Amino acid sequence: MTANDTPRAARQTRVTTSHWGAFEVTTEGDRITGTAPFAGDPEPSDISQAVPAAVHHSSRVARPSIRRGWLERRDRSSRGHDEFVELPWDEALDIAAAEIDRIRKAHGNEAIFGGSYGWSSAGRFHHAQSQVHRFLNSIGGYVASFGSYSTGCAQAIMPHVFGVPFLRYLYNSQDSWQTIAENTETLVMFGGINRKNAQVSMGGITRHDTQSWFERFHDKGMRCVNIGPQRRDAPEGCEWLPVRPGSDTALMLALAFVLEQEGLTDHAFLARYSVGFERFRPYLMGESDGLPKTPEWASPICGTDPETIRALARRMASTRTLITVAWSLQRAEHGEQPYWMSAVLAAMLGQIGLPGGGVGYGYGAIGGIGKSMKSLRGVTFDQGQNPVGTFIPVARIADMLENPGVPYDFNGRREPYPDIRLVYWAGGNPFHHHQDLNHLHEAWKCPETVIVNEPWWTATAKRADIVFPATTSYEREDIGRTDLDEFLFNMPALIPPVGEARDDYDIFAGLAERMDAGARFTEGRSSEEWLRHLYEGYRASGAEAGIEVPEFDDLRARNWVKLPIVQEPPLPSFLARFRADPEGHALNTPSGKIEVFSETVDSFGYADCPGHPVWLPPTEWLGTASAQTPLHLVSPQPGDKLHSQLEAALADQPDARPERVLIHPEDARPRGIASGDLVMLRNARGAVRARAVVSDDIRLGVVALPTGAWYGDASENIDPHGNPNVLTRDKGTSSLGQGCSAHTTLVEVAPLG
Repeated sequence: MTANDTPRAARQTRVTTSHWGAFEVTTEGDRITGTAPFAGDPEPSDISQAVPAAVHHSSRVARPSIRRGWLERRDRSSRGHDEFVELPWDEALDIAAAEIDRIRKAHGNEAIFGGSYGWSSAGRFHHAQSQVHRFLNSIGGYVASFGSYSTGCAQAIMPHVFGVPFLRYLYNSQDSWQTIAENTETLVMFGGINRKNAQVSMGGITRHDTQSWFERFHDKGMRCVNIGPQRRDAPEGCEWLPVRPGSDTALMLALAFVLEQEGLTDHAFLARYSVGFERFRPYLMGESDGLPKTPEWASPICGTDPETIRALARRMASTRTLITVAWSLQRAEHGEQPYWMSAVLAAMLGQIGLPGGGVGYGYGAIGGIGKSMKSLRGVTFDQGQNPVGTFIPVARIADMLENPGVPYDFNGRREPYPDIRLVYWAGGNPFHHHQDLNHLHEAWKCPETVIVNEPWWTATAKRADIVFPATTSYEREDIGRTDLDEFLFNMPALIPPVGEARDDYDIFAGLAERMDAGARFTEGRSSEEWLRHLYEGYRASGAEAGIEVPEFDDLRARNWVKLPIVQEPPLPSFLARFRADPEGHALNTPSGKIEVFSETVDSFGYADCPGHPVWLPPTEWLGTASAQTPLHLVSPQPGDKLHSQLEAALADQPDARPERVLIHPEDARPRGIASGDLVMLRNARGAVRARAVVSDDIRLGVVALPTGAWYGDASENIDPHGNPNVLTRDKGTSSLGQGCSAHTTLVEVAPLG
């Protein structure tokens, strides 16, 4: 008998982990009855409080279900407003396997899309995206996706600038909080550093400490400047420059202009460590276009006083300055430009590679950035090799479904969209995170079949043809670990599966067996055998690094351990090594240096992303749209959950829905809006209900509606729950990055009578 087979006590409390950190879970029999913070967390997240209600919510998918219109006549048009027929597992698996087999034999595996973008479980084996990709690879492959909605644009542009994959730069190559605390004098935060966002991290963050680091910054006299439309995008005590959303590149150009005009540019650094400044300077100074990028030029664009811009530029040049850039800046039309321009501005200051200086990305976007850990391999479920080489940028799903065979541009490539006949989704809710959801609702009717593994009846599950009920991470055993955290967890199966839910692994094993791919998918191992196998690889990696990792059964008994993997002192970043020896540690760019001007990008010939950073006004700012919808909408992450996870339980709370929208008093007053009023946000793409919160914590002319509310019935004229992605624009950031441009959105707000 294994630990998982032990009879359950009437009441037990154990620890598990999640993307928002570790927490204690109390169970009584087959139910989760309560949660409590993990004792080792100085600033625990409150998200886990919703877990008991969510796990046992009436919206759980109870049994395998097939949409009646698809089952009886392969109808696609009724997705989202059709009833489902519950079937036994064997019958549902037979039908799904036969349909997948039909598609791949009739149209090839290039007709199957398995993007399955989403965070799903923090566990390393029961990671839904890895599971579905391994299954699809075991049967011949699938069309994949590149990047993420959070960083897809940056993942495309930044390798051209620094020559390193962006995610590797984020997680392994930036200054630690310790280094910043010891060296930085001026912290300039474009988009802020938000504790709310830092409460989550891929794989979990056990010790939440963003607030305590900022307390140290303030105690030492560090000047911290939050540049963005929301005051609370940075901790208390930070200065606030409330700029217009999407104008950051203009402000950065004006700061750079002051440096160059006043002789503050470090030309020696530029000459040794970068290429192309002589191609960029004529644009900056207005010699090539007759428009000098002065503070007076930038002021009406970004809404910041010219003298404030000049004073900040001088301060940045005279102190050890770290520029940080939030992920949100590249989730906008022309999102490549502020990321590229921030690197150019830092290069002009000459502080790249100095401790606590230069430029960093994503601090506060997730909790792990800023921590310095020794990296150990292992506990990663191998997805296998994908025989299909076709992929799309992750945010171009609706375009792909609607436009098979139509060519599109991406990062120097021009390829036709594949002809997708079947979508398999596991781990994620595209009808939460995609843009222009009414448009996606129509595009979703194009494929012949949609199959979803899902614990809850989300909007995505309701728009599927075959829905398999999947377990949550509280109903199965797993291992919790991440390279950004020193804690290692056994995540016990706290309760048995709810209803007839099965683990994704068992669902895919059943499908693979029916398609003569069972051995390739499972390699003859059960879930527990996989856990032991993957864990032994992790222990071996620890042994190679001189770190003792407990045996599997020991970890089971202990529940969690803290490993001695904090890197002290923090290792220098790759840019520090490059600064010390630019020839021996040359960057992986064509020049081996930081590319202020990129010949490669210039050769693509993209008008919306030329060879050096430029200011390009968002198209939504132009024409009649800005007159009819004068307010900028930003759609930040929610504070009470991760994306749309746990939304079922949270939406049941009194007055929790519709979602709350933040609006400035001077915008609310002429519209007759007071705090607590129901309002409607609208533009040409749709309309949503929300509840107003009137506050001067947001810039005049801007409203903020958090993501996370489940998308409502598309047949209604107004989304009832307040999902901002009904309003956001489904347009690529540029021909280069093709990321999502959610933050380039204009709306009008009116009282809802």
